[in-house]
Amino acid sequence: MIDAERLKILTESAKYDVSCSSSGSARANRKGGIGNAAPAGICHSFTPDGRCISLLKILLSNKCAYNCLYCPNRAEADVPRASATPDEICELTIAFYKRNYIEGLFLSSAVDGSPDSTMERMLETVIKLRKVYNFNGYIHLKGIPKADRLLTFRAAQYVDRMSYNVELPSEHSLKLLAPQKSKESVLLPMRELAAGKRALAEEKSKKKPRFLPAGQTTQMIVGASPEADGQILRLSQAMYRKFSLKRVYFSAYIPVVKHSLLPDKTAGLLREHRLYQADWLMRFYGFSAEEIAGEGDNLPEEYDPKCAWALRHMELFPVEINRAPLEMLLRVPGIGTLGAYKIVRARKFAALGFDDLAKMRIVLKRAKHFITCGGKFYGADNAATVKALLALEARGERYEQLSLFSGEGAVLPMPDAQENSEVRSGTEKRGAEARAQERFALLSTAANAESARTGQL
Repeated sequence: MIDAERLKILTESAKYDVSCSSSGSARANRKGGIGNAAPAGICHSFTPDGRCISLLKILLSNKCAYNCLYCPNRAEADVPRASATPDEICELTIAFYKRNYIEGLFLSSAVDGSPDSTMERMLETVIKLRKVYNFNGYIHLKGIPKADRLLTFRAAQYVDRMSYNVELPSEHSLKLLAPQKSKESVLLPMRELAAGKRALAEEKSKKKPRFLPAGQTTQMIVGASPEADGQILRLSQAMYRKFSLKRVYFSAYIPVVKHSLLPDKTAGLLREHRLYQADWLMRFYGFSAEEIAGEGDNLPEEYDPKCAWALRHMELFPVEINRAPLEMLLRVPGIGTLGAYKIVRARKFAALGFDDLAKMRIVLKRAKHFITCGGKFYGADNAATVKALLALEARGERYEQLSLFSGEGAVLPMPDAQENSEVRSGTEKRGAEARAQERFALLSTAANAESARTGQL
């Protein structure tokens, strides 16, 4: 069994890789085996320092032959080094799974020796987990660039998902900050795996092998190099189209390593958040990267990318909610995918008004500037005012996250200054007390509902 010191080193070294995503696999258990990879995916979350909860996220080794300047495990770094054997990783995974600590494994490694020798040890690990330890749970393997194609394809038959991290958005930045890597060394195995998966899907054989049932993901570091958000989104769009990726993950650069070629401050979580919002628009709302941002432009910080697009195309608005096609509804700020489909279904039976949209939980404080209902318009009358109001809304919302006993996922506005002044005022005291009683009743109802749902009455 692996000792505690090596376990600490190998798990700490893996925490900055955020591409360990949910499964989407349907690998069922078999007789005598252990674990399942459910179609709904592995439930997990990320801690602020990048650690992933629910998957065992670990390196096979952090002894790296490469010298990527941004990496804390680079060859020249003065850090504790450790390695584990395939059997140690297998025993640890099974032990943690039986104790209900984890639901799957995310296995990565530094390039210890050569790419081929490292990939061989990782392949041995996943084969032993499946064949010797009878583990049928979720496995995500981080591929090693430049490893032999046969090793990569064989691993794809045992794991649920693989990822090759692009890391930096351009060939120039890779040469500067990661001289042993190249754009082609990362994109080539992704392209080959995508082609292999398509070829197997076209086969009519009933006994064809499993091959990456949960697909591929990748990760890019944002802010370590000078590329703008527009260039990052164009690369993401190209990879989605060519390699059928499940996700592109963005990781805001954190200066864990000091070097003259690296920025001395973090890129900020807001920039990372805006990129995820833009990525969502490309995958689910029909936007292209070119529509969201120019190649040399960064996404605005004041409001989300959908609002930014709408403000640049005010000539298209307002749209009539009762007649606009689904594609246009999806481009209205404040209307999400569920809301758009609800509108399309509901308006078949009756004309919709603003009250109906409120019941559908459309975010009217944003949407009202871009829509009419039955010809009625309640938004601001010019683009400059709309822009100012959206920016104020993004900065000014204040929410209180209620406790577990206040109802699952309940969020209520915090009292504003006017309400506080009313509480202090004798003439309005009874009104404030009535509102407090109503709020208490709401919280009590939510608490009772939560208790009933969990069987703790």
